[in-house]
Amino acid sequence: MPGDADLAGIGELFADRTRSRILLSLLGGRELAAGVLADEAGVSRPTASGHLRRLVDGGLLEVRSEGRHRWYRIAGPEVADLIERLAAFAPPQPVSTLKATTRATRLRTARTCYDHFAGRLGVAIMGSLLEHGHLTGGDGLFHDDGADRPASSGRELDYRLTDDGLAFLHDLGVTLPDGAARPLVRYCIDWTETRHHLAGGAGRALSDRFFTAGWAERLPLYRAVRVTPAGERVLAGRFGVDWAREPGSSA
Repeated sequence: MPGDADLAGIGELFADRTRSRILLSLLGGRELAAGVLADEAGVSRPTASGHLRRLVDGGLLEVRSEGRHRWYRIAGPEVADLIERLAAFAPPQPVSTLKATTRATRLRTARTCYDHFAGRLGVAIMGSLLEHGHLTGGDGLFHDDGADRPASSGRELDYRLTDDGLAFLHDLGVTLPDGAARPLVRYCIDWTETRHHLAGGAGRALSDRFFTAGWAERLPLYRAVRVTPAGERVLAGRFGVDWAREPGSSA
C-alpha cells in the first residue's frame, strides 16, 4: 500500500532557483525550447538540460522532441495552479533594475495564467462580463471568509454564461470549445489583484481570440501581455474598459 505523500520530493523540485525560473518562464502556457529556457534561467545549456530532466521526471513539465530540438511546457493546469499558489506565498525577489521593475509592472498589468488572461486585464474582463449580465454566479470579488484562497482555482462559486453572454462572445468571434473535457467556466483568484479572473474553456477561448485577432500580443520569453491599440478599442467599445487609463498599461 502507498504511504503518505512525499511533500519533500516535490518540494525539492521547487527549491532550486534555476528550476523555479524555468517553471515561471513556462507559466504563460507557451512551449519553449531548451536553449531559450537556459537563457531565461541564466545557466548553460547542459546545466539547464539536467534541471529540465528532473522537472519532467517529477511530472511538472512535458517535453516534445522535434529532430534534435526539445520543447518544454507545463504539464497541465493543475501544475500551473500549484506554481501560482506558491508564487503567492513566496517573498518577492528584490527589484533593483529598470528592466526588473518594468517586467514586474507588466506582469501585474496583463499576463497569462497558463492559458487565460490574468492581472488587471483578466479581472477587468471578468468584471465587465458580470456588470453587463453576460456572466452570473458571483460578484468577481475575493471574500476571505470561505475555502477559496488567493492564487488558486476557485471552488466556492458556480459562475455561468448567460444566453446574452453566449451571444456576446459569439458576436466577438470567440469559438467556445465543444464537449465536456473541461468546464466551460472556471475562475481563479488573481494573486496580484485578489479578485476573480475568467478561466476554463471560455477563458482560454477568449484569450485565443485576443491573440489571433491582434488585440493582444505576448511579450518575449515571459508571460506578460501587451494590449494593442486595436485591443484597446475592443475593450472600450465592447467591454466598457478604458484600458489606456489603466496603471501600467503603457509600461
